[in-house]
Amino acid sequence: MENIFNLHQEELSEQGFTIVENIYTKDEVTQILKVIDNIDKSKATFRKSADLFAIRQFLKEVPATQSLIFNKNLTQLISQLFGQDFFVVKSIYFDKPETSNWYVPYHQDLTISVDKKVAIENFGPWTVKQNQFAVQPPIEILENIVTIRIHLDDTNENNGALRVIPKSHNQQIYRPEHIDWTKETETTCCVKQGGVMIMKPLILHSSSRTTNHQKRRVIHIEFSNIALPTALQWAEWMKVDVNQDIISTHK
Repeated sequence: MENIFNLHQEELSEQGFTIVENIYTKDEVTQILKVIDNIDKSKATFRKSADLFAIRQFLKEVPATQSLIFNKNLTQLISQLFGQDFFVVKSIYFDKPETSNWYVPYHQDLTISVDKKVAIENFGPWTVKQNQFAVQPPIEILENIVTIRIHLDDTNENNGALRVIPKSHNQQIYRPEHIDWTKETETTCCVKQGGVMIMKPLILHSSSRTTNHQKRRVIHIEFSNIALPTALQWAEWMKVDVNQDIISTHK
C-alpha cells in the first residue's frame, strides 16, 4: 500500500496531477448527493445558471457533507500524500448539467480566497466573486497548494473531464497564449465515480462542453500548510485530523 502512495506522490510532483480510484463507494456517493439535493439553493454563495450550479465555501455552507467526504480512505490519502499539517483553504461544489455548454479554456488557478482586501506587498491583483475576496499571492503560496477533485459521476472527454498539460506546473506562471504545442502534450483526466483527481493548481488545465448528456458533479477542495500574513486570513479554514477523523474549523 505504501508503494502505491509513493507512486501517486511521485506522479503528482513530476506530472502535476494523479488519479486515485475507489475512494468512495457508490453508496457513499449517493449519501453525499442526497445531502446536496436537500439543501436550500437560494443562498448568496450559490451560483445557478443553465450551464452550471456551484456552491462556494461548500464545506461551510453544507456541513452535513463533512463527515461523508472525509472518510478513512480520503484522510489516509491526505496524510500519506500531503502530510498531517495540511488544512482546507477552499471548497467548491460544481454541477455541470447534462446539457451544459460551459467551456473553460486553458488556465492556471492563480488566486486564493481570503477574508478581506488589504494592501500587502506582492499580493495582487484582487477580484471579488459573490462577496468573496480573491487575490493572487506570491508564487511560493501557489506552489504549496494541492487540490483534490472528488468525482460524483463518471467523467470522461464527453462530459467535461479536465484536460491538462503535464509538467506545466513546474513553469510557475505560464500564460495560455504562450503554450508551445510543438513541445507540449495534452492529457484528458477521465475519473470514475467515487475516484479523485489530485492536482497542483499551477498545472494548465481546461474543460470542454458536455456532448453525451451526462452530468459532471465534482467537489473541489484546496489544501495548504502555509499561514498568510497577519493582516489576512484564508476565507475558509478547516483542519482534518487524519488520525481521529475529527474535523475542526474556525471562521
